[in-house]
Amino acid sequence: MRGSMAAGEAGVTDEERPGPLLVTEDEQLLDDLLRLCAAAGVTPQVRPDLPARAARWPQAPLVIIGEDCATRLGGAGRRDGIVLIARDVDRAEVWRLAVALGAERVITLPEGERWLADRIADAVEGTGPAALTIGVLGGRGGAGASTLACALAVTAARKGLRTMLVDADPLGGGLDVLLGCEREEGLRWPAFHESRGRVGAGTLAASLPRAHSLRVLSWDRGAEVTIPPAAMRAVLAAARRRGGVVVVDLPRRADEAVAEALDQVDLGLLVVPAELRAVAAARRVVAGTAGVPRDLRVVVRGVPGAAAGLSDEEVAALVELPLLGELPWDPEPVDGTARGVPPGARARGPLARFCAAFWERALPEAAAPVAGGASDGPVRGRRAGDE
Repeated sequence: MRGSMAAGEAGVTDEERPGPLLVTEDEQLLDDLLRLCAAAGVTPQVRPDLPARAARWPQAPLVIIGEDCATRLGGAGRRDGIVLIARDVDRAEVWRLAVALGAERVITLPEGERWLADRIADAVEGTGPAALTIGVLGGRGGAGASTLACALAVTAARKGLRTMLVDADPLGGGLDVLLGCEREEGLRWPAFHESRGRVGAGTLAASLPRAHSLRVLSWDRGAEVTIPPAAMRAVLAAARRRGGVVVVDLPRRADEAVAEALDQVDLGLLVVPAELRAVAAARRVVAGTAGVPRDLRVVVRGVPGAAAGLSDEEVAALVELPLLGELPWDPEPVDGTARGVPPGARARGPLARFCAAFWERALPEAAAPVAGGASDGPVRGRRAGDE
């Protein structure tokens, strides 16, 4: 599906996402507030003539009152989530009105515009723990990073976690192809090229293709191969606000957009095949990340003829990163994809076992940040044929 998505496009109904209540008879102020609501992807209730004891008052997630209506509403019942918009915050009368209303904040426009836009979006989306965000990088080309990223997302979704998979590598061929959902309706990265500021978390999720119980943001088959840094920042921030789990497949090259993605990653996994050339390439990848994310660990990928390869501990020592675990060599993910089976779906395979063990440690309560780290011992998957 081709199209575009700006921050203000709504993807769900007003009943699912009730908007704030706007109370002002100032036409200029109302225009400004309507614009901010549109940017947050919500439709507000506009009640310039709201009586002081209106029955609908408590139903709005946020009430924004213009100074022109503040005196009339000063006797209304108290509630959380009231913002007063004033022309001048230095006047004592404004603060008397704020106290009478029980306002949480007094702002002026345009000075407080950015804060108010975020407050509107927070009120509508709700606030909760940010998604645990896992970034996966390949130590060299063909290391299996995209396969691992897909398998982690599939496994998390199978556990019942709210999951989003983000393909941040425009030259990787498309994670939607790897998952077998390239024909599914939904927006791809080019539609977000102009995204700035704040993208609604619910709007983002509703606009993306759904496959294997997760949402996927990948690439179309067009020529666009760049993500502006601002778009990467806005989209990943929205994905994280949605909660649950976000898995990001990252390219090995470093640019400003990748730096934005790395900055939002809680834990990075560097997939390194157990061979000397891969280690040499992985060291260059690590140098390009410039210490972001702060928590970057090695997943050692087995290679055919593993007896001749480096040990897990040797790979981690040479790359100079903590060892997260070993992913044994298994050709099945490639064959499985050809049959329409996504990576990680074969529950008894080493890839799915590795991912299941990873999530058990990373999400002991299905929402906690990664704890314990390498000191808990490496995560391991069983080799093909193991029971």
